[in-house]
Amino acid sequence: MLKIRIFQTKELTKSTAEAKYGMRLGHFDMNLFVVLDALLDLKSVTKASERLCIGASATSSALGRLREHFKDDLLVQIGRRMELTPLAESLREPVRDILLRSQSTLTSKAAFEPATAQRHFVFNASDYSATVFLAPLLQRLSRVAPGISLDIIELGNNNLAKLERGEVDIAIYPERNASPNYPAETLFEEDYVCVAWEKSRHTGPRISFNDYVAAKHISVRMGEQRIPSFEEWFLSAHGIKRQIVATSSTFNAQPMMILGTEYIATMHRRLAQIYARLLPLRLLTPEFETPGLCLVMQWNHFNNSDAGHRWLREQLKTIQPV
Repeated sequence: MLKIRIFQTKELTKSTAEAKYGMRLGHFDMNLFVVLDALLDLKSVTKASERLCIGASATSSALGRLREHFKDDLLVQIGRRMELTPLAESLREPVRDILLRSQSTLTSKAAFEPATAQRHFVFNASDYSATVFLAPLLQRLSRVAPGISLDIIELGNNNLAKLERGEVDIAIYPERNASPNYPAETLFEEDYVCVAWEKSRHTGPRISFNDYVAAKHISVRMGEQRIPSFEEWFLSAHGIKRQIVATSSTFNAQPMMILGTEYIATMHRRLAQIYARLLPLRLLTPEFETPGLCLVMQWNHFNNSDAGHRWLREQLKTIQPV
């Protein structure tokens, strides 16, 4: 994850930046790249200041210096919002590339000692992946690499953008969502089962297509745009819209939501098996085809040479999901 922190003072001036960091290329203060990246991404002095943990006046001062250097306004006021100039748009990718390369260079080491390493890794993954896959990883890390900590950010609407910007170290999601522009490796495969309250009329162990269509469902919709996790496939495959009575933003909420009802939920098999051991639930195998699910991990290619990152990826490839 990109963790460059350049500015520590409340006010950023040419003299203080040069005196403290001495990072200059020709007549350009390299520290300004951090501010420029935030401004290009957020299009707001206030939001950029909050991300960088510096005062708005310091960010405004840096923007002034950037405008002077590039002989361009970079951000212009249009109505109530700020927009990037054409030059600023052209700078987004190369500036981010510079910062990612810098971070990769700073963290690169010839060797990685997991037993003594102090590292923090950020994952972008669903609560399903966190439960069945990252939980076993954390158990292993507690034994072999106790100094490593994890931060798991839920999947949303801008997963690839987070990966591109270096905001996450490793993303875990379905293979169909992976970008062809970044490295990816398969982790494991999964299928679906239906889950019902054991005292409901759904006695199992199987459920027919007609009973499935007639049932009322608990579903999952992810992110701010409420992207459906299963409906899209089911509708395209069978031309039938399911009867959804309630939705959740997490897979782990589904089992609790069907208790005491006649509703059913379509869940990943491994997650359903975990909850069937804990709650009065019954697993029903669909008598019709359901999609297979291949989970992959993906990372920014700037992390290829990071020994710690490589070690963690190797650990992930050997983890057996619960």
